[in-house]
Amino acid sequence: MKEQVQQLKVLKKGITSVWSLLKIDEMIAQMHALEKEMQDPDFWKDQTNAKKVSKQHEEFKSEIDKWTKLKEEVVELVELGIELEKEKDESVEADFVKRTGELKEQFESLEFYMLLDGEHDKKNAIVSVHAGSGGTEAQDWAEMLLRMLLRYCEKKKWDATIIDESRGGETGIKSVVFRVSGRYAYGHLKSEHGTHRLVRISPFDAEKMRHTSFALVEVIPEIEDSEEVKIDPKDIRIDTFMAGGHGGQSVNTTYSAVRIVHKPTNITVQCQNERSQLQNKETALKILASKLQKLKEEEEKKEKEELRGEYKSAEWGNQIRSYVLHPYKMVKDLRSKYESPDPEKVLDGDLQELVDAYLKWIKSNS
Repeated sequence: MKEQVQQLKVLKKGITSVWSLLKIDEMIAQMHALEKEMQDPDFWKDQTNAKKVSKQHEEFKSEIDKWTKLKEEVVELVELGIELEKEKDESVEADFVKRTGELKEQFESLEFYMLLDGEHDKKNAIVSVHAGSGGTEAQDWAEMLLRMLLRYCEKKKWDATIIDESRGGETGIKSVVFRVSGRYAYGHLKSEHGTHRLVRISPFDAEKMRHTSFALVEVIPEIEDSEEVKIDPKDIRIDTFMAGGHGGQSVNTTYSAVRIVHKPTNITVQCQNERSQLQNKETALKILASKLQKLKEEEEKKEKEELRGEYKSAEWGNQIRSYVLHPYKMVKDLRSKYESPDPEKVLDGDLQELVDAYLKWIKSNS
């Protein structure tokens, strides 16, 4: 019993430390400010902003409630343990030991958020998936990756909205861009940034030959308002065209889709999911600003590492993960070395263990 009480006291100190590092008190203040905003009689007049504020409040509340509940339960159990040391009731002691173990597991699970301490980790994410060379095979693989990522977002209860999509000729997708809205979305999804390799018996090959396909996943944080990146109107070319794909009749008959080319960097962004050309333009500009911010940070990082003599090329083509469906079953992350013998489960969006392993690998190499 003394051992468990001591463990709980250590756990209590750990919670206090993490509470401070995660700035939970600041989060509580932000949550109360959002509650005050939500009580305004005119709050729901701006539906878009109201939904955004409500979701942010819900995310804050969920995180705060988990830590508050854990903190209260540990304090309560410490006090109970001190009382039980006097009574020596073995049946109660067994339950106490079990509960101590459960609280330790909860803390370790929540402590995961300590790994998400990057500058942009709490932000929304802009995710792109591009099929590699290989026609139908690669396009089908790109669509499988899209489904995997959207299923993961669904499990995390994040909102995912497709911004632009180019379908394949026979099946699959050539490319797709989608926005993920949710607390820590970028922090989790950055683990998927890079080239993904698939080995399988092709469903499109009459001879049932084994094929290797590649697809690129690009993940950038959504930058709301960047003081560092200002887009000069002279540096961009804006084209409009008819939106394709899903939508009502006006989506496909008006020039609502927008393509923006940033001439100095040759970065191209397009958006066609909204009915309004103005909304598509605003979304495309936001994505362009996010891409330029990311490019700026990567250039600064490269300069620092070159000065230290540590720079290694980090091109888009670098392979990060292999998914083998034949002749054996295996998913292997080439950075963290994490392996799973169940690729179907991973492809169904069960990515959390891969994400955890990647974040721990990042931490150990930082």
